[in-house]
Amino acid sequence: MTLIELVNSCAKQLDDAHLSFGHGTQNAFDEAAWLVLWRLGLSIDSALDQTGEYAEKPISQEDVERVEALVRERIQTRKPAAYLTHEAWLQGFAFYVDERVIVPRSLIAELLVNGGIDYFLSPSTHKVLDLCTGNGSLGIIAAQVFPDIEVTGADLSEEALSVARINVDKYQLQERMVLVQSDGFNAAALQARGPFDLIVCNPPYVNAQSMAALPPEYLAEPAIALDGNTHGGSDGMDFVRSLLRDVAVQLSPQGVLVLEIGNERPYFEAAFPLLEVVWLETSAGEDQVCLITHASLTP
Repeated sequence: MTLIELVNSCAKQLDDAHLSFGHGTQNAFDEAAWLVLWRLGLSIDSALDQTGEYAEKPISQEDVERVEALVRERIQTRKPAAYLTHEAWLQGFAFYVDERVIVPRSLIAELLVNGGIDYFLSPSTHKVLDLCTGNGSLGIIAAQVFPDIEVTGADLSEEALSVARINVDKYQLQERMVLVQSDGFNAAALQARGPFDLIVCNPPYVNAQSMAALPPEYLAEPAIALDGNTHGGSDGMDFVRSLLRDVAVQLSPQGVLVLEIGNERPYFEAAFPLLEVVWLETSAGEDQVCLITHASLTP
């Protein structure tokens, strides 16, 4: 069996199992290719189609069985593939992940890398906060894109910060990225590091109805990072309300907040009908991520 034949066989198994994707891949073929290449120790950057470098590579029966065992685990557990490989990729950067954090997939990473927010920054942009940092990916990517900034990564979850520490160390950013445990902006240690010139935040924002309908792959992730209804609401905006209430004093006068709200724009606009925001264009459209200036947050 060749590699491409193995990928196609695994893709069919994944497809037949009616799995849910969206944690780094969007379809069965791409996920099968990821799992096959990872298990065989081949480069994820390799071309994955039939003209790829490894497409006709013969695969031993022993390796076929190792790959198929991994694919069976993906099907039987319904865990995101990243939890099985302990590796997730975001905009070309590899991160360690496990069940203590959600699998990184924020569109804010795309905006950092492609310059989608550069227009709103100034030469004095120096202090950056990644709020709800999870595994630290957005803060780390910001530090890679902007070599002169210092980054703070904040999260309520001690477990998530332990994962973020692994990634900060991996990218040797110990001198430029500090991790702080904080519920929103409540921690004095976080307040002391501000005000910030740029705050990026991919918060819990999923509404109650959507939470109830999540497939197993998403239910395998920490609910604290997804559920936006933990303070009694149902529209997914509980954390966002507290964020927007407190964020102005944490921003420098020229500072901006880049906020991801996914598919919840109708709920966001219903909750904040008078707030002036700029919707940013991403590969998923112009209604997933917004930018809010300091001026729009203050009377």
